Amino acid sequence: MSRALPKYNKRRVAFIGGAAAVALSGAVIAGSALAGTPDKSSDTSNARTLAASPGTITCPDVASQLPAIPATAKAEVDRNLTLLQTQIQEANKRLVDTVGQGGPNFVNNAILGPLKDKRVATINRIATAIGRTAAKPTGLDSLAPCALNAGGTSTNTGSGTATGAASATPSTAATQQQSTGSTGTAGSSAVGTITCPDVASQLPAIPATAQAEVDRNLTLLQTQITEANNRLQSTVGQGGPNFVQNAILGPLADKRKSTIDRIAIAIGRTSTKPTGLDSLAACTLTK
Repeated sequence: MSRALPKYNKRRVAFIGGAAAVALSGAVIAGSALAGTPDKSSDTSNARTLAASPGTITCPDVASQLPAIPATAKAEVDRNLTLLQTQIQEANKRLVDTVGQGGPNFVNNAILGPLKDKRVATINRIATAIGRTAAKPTGLDSLAPCALNAGGTSTNTGSGTATGAASATPSTAATQQQSTGSTGTAGSSAVGTITCPDVASQLPAIPATAQAEVDRNLTLLQTQITEANNRLQSTVGQGGPNFVQNAILGPLADKRKSTIDRIAIAIGRTSTKPTGLDSLAACTLTK
């Protein structure tokens, strides 16, 4: 026998049933909204993919411009050719990672300029390695500058020939550090030129057993000046009043001190080690 519910119980049942319906409807609506809303993380990923299309850095091929490589130099040349490829890969990665940063000259000053400096040093090591037992190739410095291919495609594989790569042209290779420093690029008169004391003229007689090592380090001193002058040109307008001293002249003095020490040690192995050469490490900016 059924019994009628009290009035207050009927109201409670009606309220509970209504609440359940509202909750269920809300869940359906929320589920529908979520299903139709694009994933924000997906949008971010897509935007990043679209933004990361700044082009590709291409560089002239070095391997194809080299003469016959002596067997004694093969390992060192191969190492440096691989390093040239690594430098291009790092520059391309930085190109993607810094999309939208800096002003109109950011890529040239922060990526292409430093890349060129690294390539000059690496190419110089290749030429020096070959020159120890064969004729030292000249004109390879012309292969150091790279370019931004805004189309985003490149035929450069690092050791293969890049589209539009320039061929090496003969030039006089530096055989010793010059007291006047390195000849600057166009516009050097505006920012000046870094000049360094001459080391070669301050050395005593060099033992035959140390000649090759001393020559290598004298060449390296010249390369360091060239790199510093290139950096001077590529960073015009950057930093404050002490930028050149802190970012270029200071590091250059440290590099020169280490190189000069190696020269002194090489001579000292079979002769009297020269002293006081550290005073030649510091360079100045001449305008």
